[in-house]
Amino acid sequence: MIFAIGDLHLDHSGQKPMDIFGDRWIGHEKKIVENWKEQVGDEDLVLIPGDVSWGLRLEDAVPDLRLIDSLPGKKLIIKGNHDYWWESMSKLDALSLRSIRFMRNTAENYNNVGIAGTRGWMSRDSEGFDEGDEKIYKRELARLETSILAIDKSCTTRIVMLHYPPFDNKLRPNEFVDIMRKYNVNVCIYGHLHAEGHKYSVEGDLEGLTLHLVSSDYLEFKLKPIMEVGDENNFD
Repeated sequence: MIFAIGDLHLDHSGQKPMDIFGDRWIGHEKKIVENWKEQVGDEDLVLIPGDVSWGLRLEDAVPDLRLIDSLPGKKLIIKGNHDYWWESMSKLDALSLRSIRFMRNTAENYNNVGIAGTRGWMSRDSEGFDEGDEKIYKRELARLETSILAIDKSCTTRIVMLHYPPFDNKLRPNEFVDIMRKYNVNVCIYGHLHAEGHKYSVEGDLEGLTLHLVSSDYLEFKLKPIMEVGDENNFD
């Protein structure tokens, strides 16, 4: 089984309590961990589309990453806009985490399901969007295409992870959706949206592309089953 949950916003230091954003966030880490252990088996895969830890440096985030590593299942993580701790792939790989793989311009194969992903960026109609944002936006489009092209041709299903939603503020699909359609992506999971932002979510079928918002508070801190897969449980 493939599950997904994003925007964990873990903070082992306790200096960034999420309950300032509402009572629903009280004890959110405990809720996530308990549900994770109830649902996920060691051979399952969990997709985490960013905003994992509030740590500002990699050493600050390591306890949060080790917590995730200790939980059942294999995990794939992409960078979110609050993952300030994110370092080079060599430094992330040097952590030697047992069950976590980090993705940047890469793809993974799990039981013939190809998984690609990138952070994405705010939509062009966002307030304050400027030339600097345009450069990041175009770079993220290129990274998405690079990641999708890295999917093994043997994969029969394609999933894309984004942190930012692939829509503008009027809920119209943007260029990230165009790229996913170009390469026949089957499923897109994304996060970033919280509280009042949930009204900007789009889910379900979009001309053959199935969309899932998986921000942890949107899911009530319960992992969402995305797809059943075969019994081989290979993670290449």
